[in-house]
Amino acid sequence: MDKKQTRRVLTASLVGSSIEWFDYFLYGTMAALVFNQLFFVNEDPTVGLMLAYASFALSFFIRPFGGIIFSHIGDRIGRKKTLVITLSLMGLATFGMGLLPTYQAIGIWAPILLITLRLVQGLGIGGEWGGALLLATEYAPPERRGFFGSIPQMGVTIGMVMGTLALWIMTLLPNGAFMTWGWRVPFILSAFLVIFGLWIRKGIDETPEFKAVQASGEIPKLPIVDTLKYHWREVLIAIGAKVVETAPFYIFGTFVVSYATTNLGFSQTATLGSVMIATVITTILIPIMGSLSDKIGRKKMYIAGAVAMALYAFPYFWMLHQGSVLLLVVATIIGLGIIWAPITAVLGTMFSEIFDAKVRYTGVTLGYQIGAALAGGTAPLVATALLANFDNSYVPVAIYIIFTALISLVSIWAVKDLSGKQAAPKVAAKESRV
Repeated sequence: MDKKQTRRVLTASLVGSSIEWFDYFLYGTMAALVFNQLFFVNEDPTVGLMLAYASFALSFFIRPFGGIIFSHIGDRIGRKKTLVITLSLMGLATFGMGLLPTYQAIGIWAPILLITLRLVQGLGIGGEWGGALLLATEYAPPERRGFFGSIPQMGVTIGMVMGTLALWIMTLLPNGAFMTWGWRVPFILSAFLVIFGLWIRKGIDETPEFKAVQASGEIPKLPIVDTLKYHWREVLIAIGAKVVETAPFYIFGTFVVSYATTNLGFSQTATLGSVMIATVITTILIPIMGSLSDKIGRKKMYIAGAVAMALYAFPYFWMLHQGSVLLLVVATIIGLGIIWAPITAVLGTMFSEIFDAKVRYTGVTLGYQIGAALAGGTAPLVATALLANFDNSYVPVAIYIIFTALISLVSIWAVKDLSGKQAAPKVAAKESRV
């Protein structure tokens, strides 16, 4: 593959992933700042916030279903066509959110319509990540698979930077203007990003490894049946490994927005700014960590990140509670910007290397999306509930972060043996850096 084709493949993988996560994180932050007041109206502000977070969590539970639908298409028909469908679905849902009337205008139909569009978003992203990952890794030379696989992971943080930046600009408006129309602008403008993403993907051919499966005539009729019958252990490993990558991420990036502003008295601008700085740093570090994993191995980097996450849980909250904007920024940079980077950089490549090419889309998607449903979308809700039940003490939330790290460390223990046994024909055991 020449350099021009390489750039186009990586750009297509990165751009689509970035757009999807821009849309997704936009909702997560709006749940904390806007939707609890305009859509999930309740006399008790805490109940309103928890309802808003519940709607955020709900779509995580629809993601595995989206993953099943679109990974079936991806393993049967191809990666490229699937990615066009998922991007279009999520783009339409996000655009629609920007046009919705509020609870004050149409009553109970406002949250119902919002949740419906949120579920459509969840279906789209359920199939997007696996396709973006495989577009990168299945084009990658064996000695650079870690670097290639880290590129779509950058889309998570780039999307978050775009979403946070858009919100930060909008929060500079007077509060009345922001709550009336300012919050709608990023949702509506996302349509232009989707059009750009579809244009980029139009020029990409199907991946070489999927073409090889097609040529062999070994495409399974029901990929999910084969996956659950022959690769169930790998799916369980992927679910467990996802936990420490997703739960702390939503604590550092979403939950902190309401926690720092409501409980600790920080301004919205300072909190969103700290998240934005941290995500810029982790975006830079992700491809560096991915490239490093090609030299020292995915498993070593993942374990180092998970152990560091467990050790950092209590220092993170201690720094937040000092009331200093500088320490807020430093705390977020260390957690989200540095410790999280090696975990997410190697996660996708590690997943792709333990599944056979015939069911790889289905396998990586099931593991990733079920793990995200169990630990990701629920993280802000769990953290908020822990605060409410323990007199606003951060200790239970810190213990929760440590618990997620322990789950993933236990899960990752089995990866080494599986990587050689289950690798696709192009991924020989001696080449694997897991």
